[in-house]
Parts: sequence; structure tokens; C-alpha cells
Amino acid sequence: MRKIVIISLLFALFCTACQQKTVNIYVSASGDNTSVGDATNPLKSIEKALELSALNAGKKSITIWVEDGLYYLPQTLVLQAQNSGSEKYPIQIKAINEGKAILSGGQKLELSWEEHKDGIFKAKVSQDVIIDQLYVNGQRQRMARFPNAVDGKSVFDTWDLLHTRKPDFANDPLNADRIATWKNPDGAFIHAMHTSLWGDMHWLVKGKKEDGSLELEGGWQNNRPSPMHPRYRMAENVFEELDVPGEWFYNKNEQTLYYFPTSAQDISKTEIEIVKLKHLVELNGSKENPIKNINFDGFVFRHAARSFMENKEQLLRSDWTTYRGGAFVFNGAEDCSITNCEFDQVGGNSIFVNNYNRRITIKGCFIHHSGANGIAFVGDPKMVRSPLFRYGKQDFKNMDRTPGPKGDIYPADCLVEDCLITMTGRDEKQTAPVQISMSYKIRVNHCSIYDVPRSGINISEGTFGGHIIENCDIFNTVLETGDHGSFNSWGRDRFWTPDITKTDVEVKKTPDLPKYDMLDKNIIRNSRWRCDHGWDIDLDDGSTWYEIYNNVLLNGGLKLREGYFRTVTNNVIINNSFHPHVWYPESGDIFKHNIVFGAYRPASMNRALSAADKWGKELDFNLFTTNENDCLKFAAHDCDANSIVGKPQFVNTLQMNYNVKGGSLAMQLGFKNFPMTEFGVTSEKLKRIAKTPEIPILKISANSSSERIREFEGAKLKNIETLGEQSAAGLPSIAGVALLEVSANSLWAKQGFKKGDVILKCGSLQINKYNQLKHAIDSEESKTLKLTVMRNQKRKQLIFKYIL
Repeated sequence: MRKIVIISLLFALFCTACQQKTVNIYVSASGDNTSVGDATNPLKSIEKALELSALNAGKKSITIWVEDGLYYLPQTLVLQAQNSGSEKYPIQIKAINEGKAILSGGQKLELSWEEHKDGIFKAKVSQDVIIDQLYVNGQRQRMARFPNAVDGKSVFDTWDLLHTRKPDFANDPLNADRIATWKNPDGAFIHAMHTSLWGDMHWLVKGKKEDGSLELEGGWQNNRPSPMHPRYRMAENVFEELDVPGEWFYNKNEQTLYYFPTSAQDISKTEIEIVKLKHLVELNGSKENPIKNINFDGFVFRHAARSFMENKEQLLRSDWTTYRGGAFVFNGAEDCSITNCEFDQVGGNSIFVNNYNRRITIKGCFIHHSGANGIAFVGDPKMVRSPLFRYGKQDFKNMDRTPGPKGDIYPADCLVEDCLITMTGRDEKQTAPVQISMSYKIRVNHCSIYDVPRSGINISEGTFGGHIIENCDIFNTVLETGDHGSFNSWGRDRFWTPDITKTDVEVKKTPDLPKYDMLDKNIIRNSRWRCDHGWDIDLDDGSTWYEIYNNVLLNGGLKLREGYFRTVTNNVIINNSFHPHVWYPESGDIFKHNIVFGAYRPASMNRALSAADKWGKELDFNLFTTNENDCLKFAAHDCDANSIVGKPQFVNTLQMNYNVKGGSLAMQLGFKNFPMTEFGVTSEKLKRIAKTPEIPILKISANSSSERIREFEGAKLKNIETLGEQSAAGLPSIAGVALLEVSANSLWAKQGFKKGDVILKCGSLQINKYNQLKHAIDSEESKTLKLTVMRNQKRKQLIFKYIL
């Protein structure tokens, strides 16, 4: 009788468990995959836990609890549609203690070290492995390289960023004498910046040629390709360059690892890890059969492979290429999320949201020291009508003129919130903490982003718009590249072609053409920006249909290059001003109710506009902190008839509170105060470690100008003197002589020169300033010169024959 009662009780307990709508499964690094998976008898792997949860997926709320520990994944953890939860019953894969469960794509090496020479140690590696990255006591070390890294330097950790093309012969890895010292450089890499600092490129060394130079493969990582930068280039994975502590080299043929430990390391007690996997986690579904309602919470992700040699796919006509992968990949997911996770020193993209995805959330995460992008959202170019894949002309005659995308295979309605993203682009410089391309309605909210080689947030093109950037704190950007800003965008969509006069003609025929690839406007609001090597906000070629309001710009100002329908209101631009570049006639742009420190700083505005043409739709009702001349400087273009000059009366500049006091002239013009204390991350755990930007010292004074215009043979010429002029003309450096005006019957016009041309060379002589050009003309006996000009961002050679 007693036995029957016990059996009945056990059966009742089993039935109760079956009726519960919550299932808990436990995983431990010391668990057993043959166990039942409860708290007392945990499983060993998440993969096994997902297998056990499959019967209840979508029917019960499932939590897979992962205990503290280091989990080396034997292969990529792949979740598919059959692993989906539902809106009512989601699936959570959750670290019991946030930050204590580590998912690794690596492998620990057990090594016996012996001294090699000169402080270098070596060890045999028993397995046949590829070592792309080496981690010592959890920290990634540098491959043997030249030139060596220098603390505090930015470009490739070796140079300060200078806008110069002057070679650094002492540190040139391609110097023939240095290459001659490399016995067998097969498998080495050459990394170089673009000649105009528009990102970088990478090459694999395949060997030496008969002449002693290197046989290289690569260079495809930039959609505006160029030769290697003559100064900023670096070689790594060369045995002969193993010469400073913290560097390593692996001889695969001999299966021998060499390492130069630092003075603080006891080589016999170091933990050595390498990378095995490209991707750690993939959520794979499709539009027709998506994976749904999965959340990863509280994990640390480590040890994913570098991807710079696989970064090949052109992102339409932007300057970028991409690799569709990363430590964590979403591909065909809906209502899935990553929360409270850390991405620690992964080799490529940390998170990649690829093609069809809906309502992906990334929240409360700390992403740092990524090899490439922090978070990338990239759609399918097959959704784009009349797509082009490199900077160049549009065929307006045969172009598809149907508004909107062809389909919906792209990320949409996604959120990045309360994330701290820093030190991305450790290997790939043409990257960003948040990169958006061919996506719709991506919202970036309350993020802190800083210490990165390029822009903090990049939007590659107009396709498909609707993005919102708000409440962010983005600064200390553009540390290794040039000619952009903390925010950077392009809009080289269907309406755009390098010749702005041709675009103007087409848009006048079809006024909505600039919006054809956009489903909604982009918004940048309530954020704080600082860039010390470019613009705080930079809307570059073609960027269209933006609303920019309630932002604080701390240093670099705001640039709008040619585009349409941009409304910029209620911003505070500290120690700088508004930079209109190369505008279209009737652009529809609005700039009002802003506080600016000095006169506007236009560049190449005369390329399609005359000296009396109106700029945009309305530039007015702005407060200038300097003087009347700055305010009225561009009155001829119908600017600032109602703007005034005066002190802004900020509340507290030492606390970066640039709201204005009651009675400020800014308020009379329509400026409205907005929150100044809510920029960046909000969670206490991230606020404790997040940096904030340097407080600027206010410079409320008139801008000095060295602008000098020369007249020569019916043309007006001017030296290129500013970053804005360089950017507007697409020049590799701040050098050259611009033709501001070219009279129709002038000697210049008759020989094919046009307004907007920038003279760069006379024969083989570099022309940096007007006096060099004039000297070259005066010195040439034949008075016939071969001049190289930059026109519409392409070099062109013309003959100038000076007739006395």
C-alpha cells in the first residue's frame, strides 16, 4: 500500500511539472550531457540544452541557465527556426551571474616553454593549428611587426595622425633593404591606409619576387581603392621583426610558437589561448521561416577570428566593403536580442545583423577592442533598384524610377540601446562602432561611443532610411583616418552622380527623385558629439532627408555636402560653425534657431550656384556669438536677415550644460532648451566605466581668415587651405590651387579648364600653393604646361599654353 502511495505522489508531481509553463535547464562547464539538466545535474553544453528544449520550444517559457565558467565552443553554436520561442513563451539563454559565463571560440594550449634567445621563448605546439591571434592571460598580443607599436600613438599604433603624404623612410616596411632581411615572409600581412586616409587596405604576402620585392594578394577592402599610403603602412607576422616584449610569431611548418614575454609575465605560469572559430553564435532563419524570440543575456564573448582578408563585398557606392559575419550573427531572425553581454577583443565584427531581420535588440552591452565593426546592420543589395557598386556616374536614361526597394530582405525596426562601444577597428579601419547599410528604421539610443579609428556611427547610403540616432555621447573619433566626422553618412543613391549639375537637371524634372531609395527620413537628435580630426556631424556626398535637432557639437562643427531636404534646428555648435559644401540649387535645406561660434565655412558652393543665388530654403534666425561681419557675411545668398549677434548666456559651461538662461537672445530667435545631462549610457554598470568628452574652452571671437584670391588670365584662383576645401574637392591632402571662377572667354576656359578644378601638379612638380604654380608658368620657356587637376574627385590632365 505504501509503495502505491509513493508511486501515485511521484506521478502527481510529474503531471504538475508537465502542466507548468516554465522550463529551467541548467548548464555547467563541469556538467554531463547525459544528465537530466536540472540544477543538481546540469548539462555540459548549451547545444545539448537546446536539443532538450526543442519539444517545448514556443509552448513553454524556457530558460537555459548557464553557470559560471569558460566554455570553449567546439564549433559555432547554430540556432535555427526549430529552436524558436514565441511571443508568449520566449527562450532565454542566460548566464546565472552576469559576466561570469564566457563563450569562447578559442582553445587553450598546454605548452612547455624553453628559452630561444634575446628574451624570446619558444614552445612546440602538438596540434596542427592555425594561429591568427594569441591571447596571454586573457589579453590579445601583437604579431611580430614593423614598425613596432608605440604607446599613445594612433595610426596602426605607430604614428600620430598627420594629414601628410610624406613618407617615413625609417619606418617603411616595404623598404628593399628591410625586406632583404626577411628570410621567408610567406604568410605575412601588409596593412596600409588609403592615400586620402579614406580607410585602409590589407594584403597577404605570398612570397618574394625575383627582384626581391613582395608578391602580394589583396587590397580589395576599400570601395574607393587607391595605392598604399606612402607613410602609414605596417607589416606583421614576420619572424625577423620579433624584437619587443608582447610580440609573437608562429612557425606553422615547424609547429613552433615564439613569444617575447613582458617583464611582468612569468612565462611558465602564463595561460595561452588561440582562436579557432570565425563565428561563435549564429541565429539562422529566413523571411519565410524565421528564428524567433531568443534572448542571450549576461555572457562574455571572446576569441573570434579576424576577417580583414574576407572583407570584399562592395556596399553599393559608399566607400566601404564588408564581411558578412562576426562573433554573433543574426540571419533571418525576428524579436531576438542580446542583453547585458560583453564582446571582448573579438577579431572581426562583434555583431552582424545580416539581410532579413526584424526587431532585433542589442541592449546593455559592452563592446570593446573589436577587430572590425562593433555592430553592423547590412541588407541585401538585390533589394536596391538600379544598384551601382562603386563611386561613379548614374545612367539616368535607363535607371529604374520606381520608388522604394524591390523587397524586404534587410534589417528593420532594430534597436541598439544603452551600449558602451569603444576601441573598435583594431585591425580594420574602414569600420564603425555602429554601421548601417541597406536597412530601415535602426534606432541607436543612449549609447556611449569613443576612441575609434573612424566615425562613431556610419550610414552608408540612403537605402532605406527611417533611422533615429538619439541621446548618444560620441567623441574621440577619426583617430586613424580622415575627411569625415563622429557621425558620417553618404547618400549616393539613384539620384546622385559626381557631376552635381547633372543631378540638378534630373531633380528639377522629378523633385522627389532624391527620396526614391528612402522610406522615411533619418533623425539625429538630443546627442552630444565631438571630433577633433574632422566634423562633429558630417553628411557627405548626397546625404538626403535628415532632421538634425537638439544636438551639442563640441568642436568640429556641422557639415552638409550636396544633398536635399536637410533640416538643422536648435543645435549648439561650440567653437565652430556650419559648413555648407557644394550645394545644389533649390536643395530645400534649412538651418535655423542654432547657436554658432563664427561665420559659416562654405566650400565649393560656387560649383552649381552663382554669387547671388540663394542657399537652400532658409538659413536664418541663428545666434552668432562673434560679430556682425560673421552674421552678415553671406547676406548676398539670402542668409540670416533675422539672425543676430550676442552672448548666448549658457547655464554652466564647466559642466557642459549649454542650455541658455532666461532672457538669452537665443530664445528670442526661437532656440529652446533641451536635456543636457542624459547623453550616453544609462545603466549604472556602464556609467561607472564610460568616459565623457573633454570640456572645451569657449572661443567666442571672430574667425581669422587667411583667404586670398588671385586673378590670373580671366580666372580667380585660391590656395586649398582648410579641411573643408580638401573634403569638398576630394583631395588627398590640404594642398593645391582651386579655380574659383573661370570666365567664358578666358585662356583657361578655351583650354578646357572649369570652375571647381583644383590644380595639383605641373608635370611632375607637386603644386601646393599659387606661388608654385605661377613660378612654374614663368619658368617654362615654351609656356606650355601639362597640368593635373582634380575634377569631380577624379584626376584629369590638361594642357595650359600661356600666351604672352
